[in-house]
Amino acid sequence: MSTLSEAARTSHALSLTAMEEASRVGQRPADIDHLLIALVLTEQIPGQVLRSFSMTLDSVRQAVAEQHLDQLAALGIQTAAPETGTIVFHETDGYEWSDRALGVLTRASKHGKRGNAAAVLRELVGEPSGMIEAILARCDTTPAAVTARLDEAERTPTHTPRRTVRGDALSGSSEAFVPASPEQVWELLADPSRMPEWEPSLEHVGGAPATMNVGEIRTATARTARADGKAIRVKPDFITQHVELLAREEPRLIEWRFTFPEAPLSNARCIRVELEPAAGGTHLRLALAWERNPSRARRPIPGGLMRPLYRFALWLQLSQLGGGIARAFR
Repeated sequence: MSTLSEAARTSHALSLTAMEEASRVGQRPADIDHLLIALVLTEQIPGQVLRSFSMTLDSVRQAVAEQHLDQLAALGIQTAAPETGTIVFHETDGYEWSDRALGVLTRASKHGKRGNAAAVLRELVGEPSGMIEAILARCDTTPAAVTARLDEAERTPTHTPRRTVRGDALSGSSEAFVPASPEQVWELLADPSRMPEWEPSLEHVGGAPATMNVGEIRTATARTARADGKAIRVKPDFITQHVELLAREEPRLIEWRFTFPEAPLSNARCIRVELEPAAGGTHLRLALAWERNPSRARRPIPGGLMRPLYRFALWLQLSQLGGGIARAFR
């Protein structure tokens, strides 16, 4: 992946998570404390480093809230902690970065820096306001300790997942971190009735028991309206989907296949999720494949020209998938 692409993807992922966190407490814009939480939740090395200090989602949220209360108290303002709710970022608008958060992201991409999550964390722990240093202190660590462990982690070779996971289909892979135990994540992914909680295209899965056997199929309905009530344009032939369980190895692997019975020439979509225990939660390995319908004619020249766009669409779908699973526990 090029430096530019890596920086763009990092910015997108961190922005989404940070602004989701800001939406929980009714804040706009998203600030450096929300950026820190986003880094705690990333599957990349910086997230693993922060979680190695026992910085869980709950503990960092608490540290952030306490720090804000102490700052207000220093100004002579006594108040209760703001009420927190669910993530409403996707139903609301008006979110942006604060100037100092935007400064951190900008500096992480300047002067030869890669703009990846590691570069962002380095800039964040050195941010001059002192807020991040104070939050880290509440989590029993320091900027120097975080930086030293990040240096050590980056010297250790890591495996980068292959972008293509199936030779017979347009496919891709990614990884994600979920702030919940593998048992909790398995319960979510293995229960077809809960699929709309993490699969953004589905509204309802009909007649779905808590468990299904491999080879069984259920009928699902596509989502036709966003959470804010705005309509989603879905072609009539794609409203109904068949959901088939392809593989189930409790509690480490599950694979689903989605087809469109009213659009018989359409491609099938396969989602495969592997679960691994991780500090503070669960590490996911995600794979997405679009299986070409054998009855459809191949068009190699247009397909080749469109491949970069297909790759971007795959990355976006995988990002939404991982984000949706994690969001169910936030």
